[in-house]
Amino acid sequence: MNMNLLLSLCVGLGLSASCGFRVFLPMLAANVAAMSGWISPGEQFAWLSTWPAFFALLSATIAEIGGYYIPFVDNLLDTIATPAAVIAGTLLTTSVIEINNPVLHWGLGLMLGGGTAGIVQAGTGLLRLLSSKTTAGFGNPVVSTAENVASFSLSGLAIFLPFLAIVLVVLLVIWLLKRLMSLKKL
Repeated sequence: MNMNLLLSLCVGLGLSASCGFRVFLPMLAANVAAMSGWISPGEQFAWLSTWPAFFALLSATIAEIGGYYIPFVDNLLDTIATPAAVIAGTLLTTSVIEINNPVLHWGLGLMLGGGTAGIVQAGTGLLRLLSSKTTAGFGNPVVSTAENVASFSLSGLAIFLPFLAIVLVVLLVIWLLKRLMSLKKL
């Protein structure tokens, strides 16, 4: 495996995991990074480095973040965010990995990027459900703030320190899988 492929996988997986916390914020971060020349999306994803994408992603990010501070709307958003996070994670990973084989390219994007985003989203959805159940929704803004910070921070790490981001993603996924498995036993 060459270093460019490894680096692009780390960037993609870091951004994908961030999609599990917020769907649009990592896409906005990738857009800003692409427009600034910090990352290079593939030819098929040239739209990611355009001003129209910036304004669309900025609007979606603001709406998504705001929606998570409205009681019960946040739980509804989690229902929608689960498939959206998988799609966004797939797109972000696929946009940055450098593989010429389209089947392998999209397969890795879906399995690694979409899978990582889906696992993180499942964990955050369960956390919000638990918060709603135990605090009647009053604790959810705290959860939302933590998710916003996690998504923003992990997106930044994925772009600027991708190897550190991948270590954190692996630890997060292992921790979430253990939590999800322990809930299954109950």
